[in-house]
Amino acid sequence: MLNNKKLFSTQIEVTADDFAPASNREKNELVTMGENTSFWKDAWRRLKQNKIAMVSLVIIILILLFAIVGPYLSPYSYSQQIRGDENLTPCFKHPFGTDNLGRDLLVRTMIGARISLLIGIGAALLVLVIGSIYGAISGLLGGTADAVMMRIVEVIYSLPDMLVIILLSIVLNDPLTAAFDSGKALGGLQVLGPGIIAMFIVYALLYWVGMARIVRGQVLQLKEMEYVNAARALGSNNARLIKKHLLPNCVGQLVVTTMLQIPSAIFTEAYLSFLGIGVNKPLASLGSLASDALNGISSYPYRLLFPAITISIIILAFNLFGDGLRDALDPKMK
Repeated sequence: MLNNKKLFSTQIEVTADDFAPASNREKNELVTMGENTSFWKDAWRRLKQNKIAMVSLVIIILILLFAIVGPYLSPYSYSQQIRGDENLTPCFKHPFGTDNLGRDLLVRTMIGARISLLIGIGAALLVLVIGSIYGAISGLLGGTADAVMMRIVEVIYSLPDMLVIILLSIVLNDPLTAAFDSGKALGGLQVLGPGIIAMFIVYALLYWVGMARIVRGQVLQLKEMEYVNAARALGSNNARLIKKHLLPNCVGQLVVTTMLQIPSAIFTEAYLSFLGIGVNKPLASLGSLASDALNGISSYPYRLLFPAITISIIILAFNLFGDGLRDALDPKMK
């Protein structure tokens, strides 16, 4: 009791300075206003802080310049045979050397990187379109429709994709060749070969299931949000809900998954071209260059070295940049 009396009896001195208005400096120390920013600006800020992702982005840009602009700067074409320059090792005239036909390997590597990138980006966009639409419809409808559509996805998951690609390339070889020869509109696709066309068909049939599952999971969460219910109350149909409200809010996952799909498609194309069912000769891809280099690998190892290094750099750069992009677009990583 004595201690309590002493405690309450303690006098606190209060002066007029304690009630003085705060200065501007004191206000600035207490109140910190956040910078007005958008989702993409905030993601770009966090992406710039990831040094590995930024280095990967620079490498991707250099590879694109190497593949797109490089062939126009070269004095040789990818199919030009230079007599007297057969089987040259890397030198000033031919930095990557030449093959047994005297073709410059530098420009062929550039063209091979261009073909591989075009196939990878095209296949990734194909997966993006089919997978996002299928997954959004499945997640929005729900119930029996969702269950049936997901069972279809599980069946597709069980199919061996590489075996289907090889079988389709063999089965479609003659029909596609006849179609290319007879149809002027399809004549430009003949240089790709039936193996690459079969790969695009298989990507359209099989490879979109991963994207569909990701989009479905996001839509199942988003369709219970208040703004979706408000759009339904205002009369929006399912197509408008998917186009205006659901898919735009899945853009982070869509961008990251598409970015990571590109190296997968490039590796698939390189594998098929390495097996000899890729692009038609004399057009070159990185996989076909590696396959051609096997014949003289003991005498001319540089023929395999340059396309193999290019494939490795492309796949590694896209994977690292995709990981950094995922961290930047994920709000939980703040």
